[in-house]
Amino acid sequence: MSLKLSGKTILITAGPTFEPLDAVRFIGNYSSGKMGFALAEALATLGVHVKLVSGPVALTPVHSLIELSRVHTALEMLDACLPLFEKCDGAILSAAVADYRPKSPVTHKLKRSVDNLTVELEPNPDIAATLGSMKKTSQFLAGFALETDNEMSNASQKLIKKNFDFIVLNSMKDSGSGFNGDTNKITIIGKDNKIVHHELKPKNDVAKDIIDYLENMILK
Repeated sequence: MSLKLSGKTILITAGPTFEPLDAVRFIGNYSSGKMGFALAEALATLGVHVKLVSGPVALTPVHSLIELSRVHTALEMLDACLPLFEKCDGAILSAAVADYRPKSPVTHKLKRSVDNLTVELEPNPDIAATLGSMKKTSQFLAGFALETDNEMSNASQKLIKKNFDFIVLNSMKDSGSGFNGDTNKITIIGKDNKIVHHELKPKNDVAKDIIDYLENMILK
């Protein structure tokens, strides 16, 4: 067990959010939740009490120190995270939260017609920024950035805007990195502007790299 982490309580978010359009359709993304669940299992193995808030994925945690809350939408994820984060030593936000949701979802199934369908979207709450604004000096906060262009610049800006202590960057341009797969290739950027690059690895090993960074760079 880790002397720095054992006994701590850490919030992890994982998976996508599904924003309903009608009774059977939604706006979502391809996140599998594998990275977040790998982090949860690795932390629990080190004696951490993990509060795992997950969007709709086909995964179930194994370790007894993981307490799972399942949600569907960004609003539900925010509602679940707020009371948990207040009582946690920190959080790692790996969920791929939808930035927008349909403004007026309907409770029935929309029928096909010959006309175009126009859907008005409204912004979802920014969970990372919300938790960042309420973070105490005794807490840490980390997040993920999945980028397609200007990766380092966009991730560094997100790090500052969300009040993260570090951010984990994956690029969609890297083969084997990103959603759905069992591997990931990451770059960790700290608030001190120190950058650590990692090669493509199984997500279980990536989780260990992230935890090593947390132990050695954040929890000094």
